[in-house]
Amino acid sequence: MDRAARAFWLRSPGHGEIRDVALQEPAAEDVLVRTLCSGISRGTETLVFRGGVPQSQHDAMRAPFQEGDFPGPVKYGYLNVGIVEQGPPQLLGRTVFCLYPHQTRYVVPASAVTVVPDSVPASRAVLAGTVETAVNALWDAAPMLGDRIAVVGAGMVGAGVAALLARYPAVRVQLVDADPARASVAEALGVEFALPQDAAGDCDLVVHASATEEGLARSLELLALEGTVLELSWYGDRRVSLPLGEAFHSRRLVVRSSQVGTVSPARGSRRTYADRLALALDLLADPAFDALVTGECAFDELPQVLPRLASGELPGLCHRVRYENVADPA
Repeated sequence: MDRAARAFWLRSPGHGEIRDVALQEPAAEDVLVRTLCSGISRGTETLVFRGGVPQSQHDAMRAPFQEGDFPGPVKYGYLNVGIVEQGPPQLLGRTVFCLYPHQTRYVVPASAVTVVPDSVPASRAVLAGTVETAVNALWDAAPMLGDRIAVVGAGMVGAGVAALLARYPAVRVQLVDADPARASVAEALGVEFALPQDAAGDCDLVVHASATEEGLARSLELLALEGTVLELSWYGDRRVSLPLGEAFHSRRLVVRSSQVGTVSPARGSRRTYADRLALALDLLADPAFDALVTGECAFDELPQVLPRLASGELPGLCHRVRYENVADPA
């Protein structure tokens, strides 16, 4: 039986469209998923939308179920929550998370979906990829009891890291951002907020996620002797400069990268990608994470909404996409 669905495609940088797509008939080991909601990863997806993926990173930046190639046409995205409509009995009717683009229905191997715990609403489960990134970052950073920590950049990933650090005992955590409006996000997550000029220094660890040169420079300034900046920002095709003169060497500072594409070496021998994602979904039982979703639109509105997200006209953190009442092609 022929099946069809609708998907959002980036036709060319800055221009998106909804396309009809054909679905293959699910094999015995596949699932057919009807999407309930998806999430726009504001940093990465808006960079893709602007055509900012460097040629050298085209392969590294491919999403698991991406179609097409950068800079476009390309179907890109990786925060999708839906209901299994066809598949193995143990998955039938279950709510699942999948690293799939914005599409009304899709067919993937059953091994590609993760069951969403009953304690996590589908509307919050779209944050699973963000929280998974935060989990991996903290496996890399290995914060210790009593540490003084700043998270510079209160976007999706930075706020997710701060939310997890709020659970650590006896740590001082500040969420630092140039936008005073992000203070309400920090309050909802249970951490302190500071503007960059007011942030507390002498930090053992600074997690940088602002994707700005100024934020990274300020992160270095906030470190104590022999402190570490864990860099989570991805700058795409932009170059950044750093003040690596002055006291950088005498203070024995460290700048270390972290990226979710690889399970942290600190856990890689004992945890799989599936383990990490399942942990992220379990953590999303905490309703505090709802503060990371700051906007919504209908699926059919994506071609008009993504340019506004990419330009900054629509500010905020995670933008959730709703799929109710979306009709598939006949």
